[in-house]
Amino acid sequence: MSNRLAKAQSLYLYKHADNPIDWWYWCEEALSIAKEKNKPIFLSIGYSSCHWCTVMEREAFCDREIANYLNVNFLPIKLDREERPDLDRVYMQAVQMMGLNGGWPLNIFLTPGDLVPFYGGTYFPIKPRHGRPSLLQVLQSVHYFYNIEVEKLNNFKQEILTTLRQSIILPSTKTELLNDELLCKGIIVNTEAIKINHKNVNHPCFPMIPYANVPLQGSRFTWSFQEECKAFVNQRGEDLALGGIYDHVGGGFHRYTIDHTWTVPHFEKMLYDNGQIIEYLANLWSQGRTEPAFKRTITHTVKWLQREMVAPQGYFYASQDADSFTYPQEKKTEEGAFYVWSYQQLQNSLTPKELETLVKAFSINPQGNFEGKNVLQFCKEEVFSEYIEKILDKLFALRYGKSREELTIFSPAKNNEEVKLKSWPGRIPPVTDTKMIVSWNSLMISGLARAYRVFRKPLYWELAIRATEFILNKQWKKQRLNRINYSGKPSVLAQSEDYALFIKALLDLQTANPSQTKWLEKAITVQQEFDDFFWSVEMGGYFDNASDNSRDLLVCERNYTDNSTPSANGVALSNLVRLALLTDNLEYFDRAEQGLQAFSYVLSQSPKVCPSLFLALDWYRFGSLVRANSEVLEQLSSQYFPTTVYLLDNNLPRDSVGLLCQGLVCLEPARTLKELLQQIQACNSLSL
Repeated sequence: MSNRLAKAQSLYLYKHADNPIDWWYWCEEALSIAKEKNKPIFLSIGYSSCHWCTVMEREAFCDREIANYLNVNFLPIKLDREERPDLDRVYMQAVQMMGLNGGWPLNIFLTPGDLVPFYGGTYFPIKPRHGRPSLLQVLQSVHYFYNIEVEKLNNFKQEILTTLRQSIILPSTKTELLNDELLCKGIIVNTEAIKINHKNVNHPCFPMIPYANVPLQGSRFTWSFQEECKAFVNQRGEDLALGGIYDHVGGGFHRYTIDHTWTVPHFEKMLYDNGQIIEYLANLWSQGRTEPAFKRTITHTVKWLQREMVAPQGYFYASQDADSFTYPQEKKTEEGAFYVWSYQQLQNSLTPKELETLVKAFSINPQGNFEGKNVLQFCKEEVFSEYIEKILDKLFALRYGKSREELTIFSPAKNNEEVKLKSWPGRIPPVTDTKMIVSWNSLMISGLARAYRVFRKPLYWELAIRATEFILNKQWKKQRLNRINYSGKPSVLAQSEDYALFIKALLDLQTANPSQTKWLEKAITVQQEFDDFFWSVEMGGYFDNASDNSRDLLVCERNYTDNSTPSANGVALSNLVRLALLTDNLEYFDRAEQGLQAFSYVLSQSPKVCPSLFLALDWYRFGSLVRANSEVLEQLSSQYFPTTVYLLDNNLPRDSVGLLCQGLVCLEPARTLKELLQQIQACNSLSL
């Protein structure tokens, strides 16, 4: 018999509908019942494509003994972190404050009424193993602690709550934002922070594009660290484009690799990674690093996006699972089954010459590199050739059951039931989470807009515009932006990252096509709503959640730390500088300065946690505006000037091609394109 999650729109929640656990979703009713019955809350947070969330669901959460104990002694709540990243962020921080490792699934215990966490962890197995207690053991210990050790519980709760509240208060400092040393320190520290430790063979590798963007922008400066920046950003591009983190057969990037050599991925594909990586590789190309692999990777990633991740309405789906079935009769999914190749499969499917070429190009061997099978990782010594592409096309047909030319649309399986019922011509695909998330769609829109400007592919622009128009037309309900869309229906009020990244996407569309003024107009409108509901008047910066939508939060945070995605405040403050330059409205610039001062203590004392704030500082220091006609803007906007915005102006002084302004100062109108380029480069440079 299904529980109440059977009616959930969230795929992550729906996956737990057949558990014997009496799951609730996060709502006022569930919280009230916990308080009324004095039951501690067992809050389990995850997301649909999470591998270990899937493992825990089919193991511990399907166990009758665990379910019975949990149902009697706790109030169990399931939460999709992609719906409520603000709640997830607070409770993840609390677990880490307890000295425990963070990650997903995140399982945490809260006292009813005040919702204060007092114990937690990540994956708990059904039986004790690998040094981890079983979930039942944890539940029994927590139940005893809650009911017997009341004084200890209250003291510990107070300690956690005090620490959480102190964590959101930043020291009030006044920093000289025009100080060269502050920006340079941020570039150096954040570059060092993501360098791979080659001595640690167990070191996982994440794309971490918010961090990689710092040395990318820093590589334009003439200084002692310039060559190191250039070397790093190029290396990161090669690792992404050639490594096993990239799906060389079907296109698209997996979430991360479990090893330091970028070989074996965690196989889920997240929209947010792919959007950021497209933008990053396009920027590398525009900076002069015209590696064919970068262009190829973008091309095939966009083809994957168009084929598998675009809804009929035009928006982009959220993610694809890491796990899939090998046969319809199986009860258990297998990690990476859709993507990996046994040596025997390749022998049976390819000619000897094709196999020899593939083995040489992708380091394939009979033993495999992942559980006896092979993940394709391209050798840097090789060069992509037409013949290699034909072999990969053959593998594509084996995986999907149709050739690339035949398969333009690959309709997703929305849950495991659909997967098993449908007859697939090739392998059984992983489930796709078809919800629309504004912030993640915005990251992809930005990536496509940049790739369109660099490579001039109309498809990139078309996909970006369709997704943007969907958000503008469908995601406002009662005059407020909503974060999620389920099958055409907006849901969950938007959070600061949705506003910040969507405004960035609108500004990126304007940069890619300066002659279309409507994107700037829309950005101004959305920014006003963002300012009205999220800006902290007392402290500066933007809260994670709206002022009228924070009742269920222990603390109201202003997110400034970057992870796999950029921080809301880092992006938002960059947006403010861009808007100031494009509109001549200095209120935007004043707000950006106030925000940077609000986080100045973090910038100076903890630079490695906030790379996007340093990108905002870069905009504040070096932001410039170019006014020119459409022909000149066409040539400029495809080049790499990361802190420059563009406006169409057909009324320039006679005999001039463009006008460059930086801050409150404009230079003499440039008479030639060469002169204008020299002015832009001078305004975007820092010599030390």
